[in-house]
Amino acid sequence: MNLHGKDIKIFSAGSSKNMALSICSCLGLTPGRCAVGKFSDGETSVSLQESVRGSSCFIVQSTCAPVNDNLMELLILIDAMRRASANSITAVIPYFGYARQDRKAKARDPISAKLVADLISTAGADRVVSLDLHAAQIQGFFNIPVDHLLGAPILASYMKDRIGPAVDEYVVVSPDLGSVTRSRNFAERIGCPLAIVDKRRPRANVSEVMNVIGDVGGRHIVLVDDMIDTAGTLCNAAKAVMERGALSVTACASHGVLSGPALERLEESPIDEVILLDTIELPPEKRIPKIRQLSAAPVFAEAISRINEDRPVSPMFV
Repeated sequence: MNLHGKDIKIFSAGSSKNMALSICSCLGLTPGRCAVGKFSDGETSVSLQESVRGSSCFIVQSTCAPVNDNLMELLILIDAMRRASANSITAVIPYFGYARQDRKAKARDPISAKLVADLISTAGADRVVSLDLHAAQIQGFFNIPVDHLLGAPILASYMKDRIGPAVDEYVVVSPDLGSVTRSRNFAERIGCPLAIVDKRRPRANVSEVMNVIGDVGGRHIVLVDDMIDTAGTLCNAAKAVMERGALSVTACASHGVLSGPALERLEESPIDEVILLDTIELPPEKRIPKIRQLSAAPVFAEAISRINEDRPVSPMFV
């Protein structure tokens, strides 16, 4: 379909079909047709079912679990479009897997986020659009433009509407030191004070709360993080603030990875509600009553529209 003088097409592989449909609905477009599957030996099979010659193509694909399968689908789809003479190819990656492997934590560690960035560039992508990268420096791992979108405006708007005039009764809490900047921006958006949980992590996916910096007693707490993986950090933080007199806990995060014991931990935790964006599509077994998902499609649709019109994306988050 022709949008603002350019032929734009939006495709999805296996992991983000609903997100792609929502983005197309926001833009008034029809999703591009492609078939993604597997050969009998397990290799990924991709077939474009319409011409993309001269088109501005956007591939919507989160590299969530199964991470390697979804990554290969993205890479092969990019390659197929490049060989089919697409004018430009933008990889729209709502959740960027491998983002936590952004540095050498110990000797002889790989920097897998850089490797994945190189793979996407080598496959033929001209641009990447992602939301709430775990580490901001990942943008510098790419040799192509990266538009880094923010989920905080969506989550903060939801919480602000829900809090209403009772803003003085709430405190935004960062569950660890790494989320302080994100939580501070969130707190400023809804007009609440900020507190910080200082924790120690003895090994991967295991956290131990040490102290709470700030006054949380007699307040409703909003925990803010970029993702919930095994939920250990979040649940420990929730327990810590409740032990210090908090009245209730709501958690907000952009990405619901929810691996391992995450669901069981959330069910048993003092957290009343978990607000997530739909950057990762949750299977039915993970849609527990505590979890509510908000749509990030309007943000991606606006970014795609701006990219297609050669307008800046950064004013979206001023």
